[in-house]
Amino acid sequence: MSTLFISDLHLDAAEPAAGDQFIAFLSERAVTADALYILGDLFETWVGDDDDEPYRDRICAALASVTARGLPCYVMHGNRDFLYQSGFELRTGAHVIDDPVVIEIYGEQALLTHGDALCTSDHSYQRLRVLVRNSRLQRRFLNLPLPVRRGLADRARQGSQQHTRRTAYEIMDVDQPAVTAAMRSSGVRTLIHGHTHRPAVHEFELDGHSARRIVLGSWHDNGSCLDWGPDGFQLQTLPRATARGGPEWNLN
Repeated sequence: MSTLFISDLHLDAAEPAAGDQFIAFLSERAVTADALYILGDLFETWVGDDDDEPYRDRICAALASVTARGLPCYVMHGNRDFLYQSGFELRTGAHVIDDPVVIEIYGEQALLTHGDALCTSDHSYQRLRVLVRNSRLQRRFLNLPLPVRRGLADRARQGSQQHTRRTAYEIMDVDQPAVTAAMRSSGVRTLIHGHTHRPAVHEFELDGHSARRIVLGSWHDNGSCLDWGPDGFQLQTLPRATARGGPEWNLN
């Protein structure tokens, strides 16, 4: 048995292969796990729990199927799908968890976060993050008609893609001082996050002790999963038959 961590699937009807792989992952692998954690950006966009788009319904139904069979599933808000509320929990059987949150994994404390809050050098993004996480603005947005919300989400996605193209590579990564501060305040030596799409295990020293930051990969070309069991962990690729290519990696 093991606990599984994934993030940054960015599921969208325009790229159905990732969704097909995720549904297979749920039924063939995750269903037998001790727990599944999805650390943000399960969907490319989420404009409200009332969104009845068929592709999202299919993904939610797949989650509901495995949670009904006893899989504990925990979902964190990402920078693309931060509007999950109680309706999402009812549709999927998953539990929406705080970002950040500390959990215990087989006797070890670990800090979980999506990761975008740690990219403190990306000042324009951090200003936007504060704006879109404002509860009053979220309520106003969710009161808009569904087609209007979908249109606004599409425009926001285009703006995000433009920002990514013109922002320096290193600015869009997490900042080590932010990482250190978050881990120190939480009293942990292990941090697990996504967001940057740069899967790796970074080892460093924190207050005289060994520490590590585990970065989950995205699902754009292949799947990505952190498999953590009582005897240790593996950061794995999940090859996709229709993948556009790219090297396989497996880091301990």
